[in-house]
Amino acid sequence: MRQEKNNIFFGIDWLLVLFFTLLVGFGWINIYAASYTDESVQAFDFSSKYGKQLLWILFSIPLIILILFINSKFYQRFSSIFFILSLLTLIGLFLFGTEINGAKSWYRFGGISLQPSEFAKAFTALALAKLMSDRKYNLSILKNQLKAFIIIFLPAFLIALHDPGSAIIYLAFFFVLNREGLTLAYIIFGALSIVLFIATILVGMKVVISSLFILITTFIIYNIYRNKRFLKFNWMKVVAMYLFSSLFIFSADYSYNNILKKHQRDRFEVILGKTSDTKQIGYNTDQSIQTISSGKFWGKGFLEGDKTQGNFVPAQDTDYIFSVVGEEWGFVGSSFVIVLFMALLYRIIYRAEKHANKFGRIYGYGVASILFFHLIVNIGMVIGVLPTVGIPLPFFSYGGSSLWGFTLLLFIFIKLDAQKSYDW
Repeated sequence: MRQEKNNIFFGIDWLLVLFFTLLVGFGWINIYAASYTDESVQAFDFSSKYGKQLLWILFSIPLIILILFINSKFYQRFSSIFFILSLLTLIGLFLFGTEINGAKSWYRFGGISLQPSEFAKAFTALALAKLMSDRKYNLSILKNQLKAFIIIFLPAFLIALHDPGSAIIYLAFFFVLNREGLTLAYIIFGALSIVLFIATILVGMKVVISSLFILITTFIIYNIYRNKRFLKFNWMKVVAMYLFSSLFIFSADYSYNNILKKHQRDRFEVILGKTSDTKQIGYNTDQSIQTISSGKFWGKGFLEGDKTQGNFVPAQDTDYIFSVVGEEWGFVGSSFVIVLFMALLYRIIYRAEKHANKFGRIYGYGVASILFFHLIVNIGMVIGVLPTVGIPLPFFSYGGSSLWGFTLLLFIFIKLDAQKSYDW
């Protein structure tokens, strides 16, 4: 048993490692294609973006070895400390942060920039798993729910102050809470809130509130007709529901018109079809859609994408990396990437369910939820069904912080999974 524990590769799920390697490798190939537009790009040119990404991939190997070297109990025992440290790094951005692309979300060390929000996701998942794995923890109790919400929304709030788009990823943790027994009402409430927010943008606050009043009145009349005692016992709940909904609609309208910046409002309006703009705010999305659709079924071939080589899509190696896949590898290549991600997510959930220890299972669901949310938001953004929010595609998008953050997130789970049978 001791010999097994001293072997850092003992019990590793190599299928997860294979999926990780395929995604990182194929991602690098597409970053190469996106950065090949520079005339200075040559083989093994480490000053180019694809060269820097290759270095980050190579440096991720010692990170992986370090993660696997540490005993799995260490991650549970010190998860709270990791979480607090991650909060401190997010707070430190207000004093020592460097602004890049309009967001003060980075620390710069010489020629290297690190984005702490990319690592905070893994530490939040660890802290949530630590809280909820306690034997006395009962998620049906409101006090315990509030503790979980604080862990989720505290880093999200700090991130939102610099980069609101990146903060939405923390909504993914509600899938974890739902798996552990949180009522589905929270997710339904969230979905209805999104519907009301979109409706408010599309038709205006007054129309939505009036329509809501008609619907609730119709609901009351119908239930009184069926049961005359309905109003006697439920009128306060109905009034509270109407008042709360009206307050939410008013706050959504105020936030949209007075808090969101103009370019953020423009993105929503382009996505929702209120305005048509393919020259300025909607340029990135329009070019991305054209680039993907031009690849058709088989794609144009590696380094044969004229839109990619012509540098038509801004930020194509980061936020819009999937458009490279669509143009050069076509529907077949795009489907392969999505299937590969789905296989990775399924494998994580499958292995998480094998954990007798709640900590490993909850953390595994946290990993799967974060990756799933990133996948949906990024691809939705690239194909024009969601507004541009600057969410990277895991293991694909250019950037050391993104790659190392997702590597840390995944391989902590791989380590927990490797030792689940004899370390708990």
